[in-house]
Amino acid sequence: MTSPLLPIIPLRRDDLPVDTIELARYMVGKYLVHELPEGRMSGRIVETEAYPLGDSTSHAFLGRRPYNGSMFLARGHAYVRLTYGVSYMLNMSSEEEGTGAGILFRALEPLEGLAAMHARRPGVSLRDLARGPGRLTSALGIGQAFDGRDLCTGRGLWVGRIETEDVPVAVTKRIGLSREMHRLLRFYEPGSPFVSGPRKLLTQPSAQPA
Repeated sequence: MTSPLLPIIPLRRDDLPVDTIELARYMVGKYLVHELPEGRMSGRIVETEAYPLGDSTSHAFLGRRPYNGSMFLARGHAYVRLTYGVSYMLNMSSEEEGTGAGILFRALEPLEGLAAMHARRPGVSLRDLARGPGRLTSALGIGQAFDGRDLCTGRGLWVGRIETEDVPVAVTKRIGLSREMHRLLRFYEPGSPFVSGPRKLLTQPSAQPA
């Protein structure tokens, strides 16, 4: 017997804050869904990072280029980039059209389509299926072909919410960068075992991002 699908409501563009840092915070506790002919995969977003205007680590910092055009689309579009020649990273544009900025989806709590995710990442525990941005895209089958996709359509690859849920959000330093690592721009669901990175970085007191 097939389990009923979670009552995930697609997010509209008007639901998304028009500010990169606020959007990164807002997306913790929301859902990422990938619908395929063979079924649906989804998970709750438990960790994001913000790459706001003026951030020297952002792929949009030097302006619009052939490879980063999706970051300049209206908020809610996918920006997919191969990093270190190994892993795809799923980002989402975060400002008005023509302004380059984005948020990175860092980790999911896998919920639907677990068999399909395990097939893409065999031998991996449930906790580690999508705990990290490269693992997330691998588990959900997200690659370069998704760059520029509108994530607010409720079809294919999309983001959504469950109406009755309210998830606490904490903030800490970003990781995996060589500069601007002091900035509090990584948002996460406190207590979730699916958040990536060293546990010690998650014990710091929450503060306003800067």
